[in-house]
Amino acid sequence: MVVGLAGNAFGQSYPERIVEVVIPGTPGSSADIVGRVLMEGMAAQLGQRLIALNQPGAGGIVATINVAQAKPDGYTLLHGAAWTLTAAPLTELHTPYTRKSFDPICQTFKNDQVIVTKPNAYRNVAELIDRNKAKPGGLNYGTPGVGTIPHLAMAELSQIAKTEFNPVPFRGAGSIQATQAGHVDFAVSPLTAAASSNLLMLGLFASKRNPSIPDVPTVAEQGFDVAPLSIGGLFAPAAIPADVRRKLEAACMAAMQTDTFKLMAKNTFQPSDFSGDSRIFSMNMDKDSEEKRRLLTSLGMVKN
Repeated sequence: MVVGLAGNAFGQSYPERIVEVVIPGTPGSSADIVGRVLMEGMAAQLGQRLIALNQPGAGGIVATINVAQAKPDGYTLLHGAAWTLTAAPLTELHTPYTRKSFDPICQTFKNDQVIVTKPNAYRNVAELIDRNKAKPGGLNYGTPGVGTIPHLAMAELSQIAKTEFNPVPFRGAGSIQATQAGHVDFAVSPLTAAASSNLLMLGLFASKRNPSIPDVPTVAEQGFDVAPLSIGGLFAPAAIPADVRRKLEAACMAAMQTDTFKLMAKNTFQPSDFSGDSRIFSMNMDKDSEEKRRLLTSLGMVKN
């Protein structure tokens, strides 16, 4: 995809050529849906084309590695979930980067995770758990990959419920399609990706109900206090020039004020506090890092 509009709000020094935005997911994934609308708004501000490069793999780690190794000049960016920086480096995934390998530019989404099943398969989360305990080998569920927020949500739920589910990794929205086809018993997915499916939303991993889907109860309401934070946004390789970073941040913040972006945020069930500038994004990532370390430690997933 190429997005471009005439007019340059910042002059000709940057960007002088196309900016590549790497998206760690397939077309239609949460980061992809938000990223492409964001790019359209940023192109209008920067007066330059932005190209989306989808690079799925390992729940986003493949794309994150590639951007971490890119030249820090503002021409290669990452738009994706923060978990690859706040959680993945803590685990046995052996990422060749750390959170300090990137500069957060702006926060563009905050995703609730949701358990989805085929209609009439289960009535609530308690029944899902009881069914898992009764089935030899347990139920299979779709997930974007080991260590991702959907996987961690189910790992924590398994710990609380004292039963083990079987994760099956899929790329992008593949877990939704696999559930629809009956290849897995259910899926845990970002709400953004699940909202457009015809699947039943059994429970939301969130601190409170989402006002866009008020009839869907949280998992906590159903007796299991699990609500992992999932935020994401635009990143650049660490140490990009300060003036380039400021231009990118300003363009990102302006893009999120457009009617097109606001409509997309509404249609993807974003909460009121989903966005933020680089300072807010960095603060939220600090909080996320602390929460993920506690969670991964309790699950025995922190590498030695």
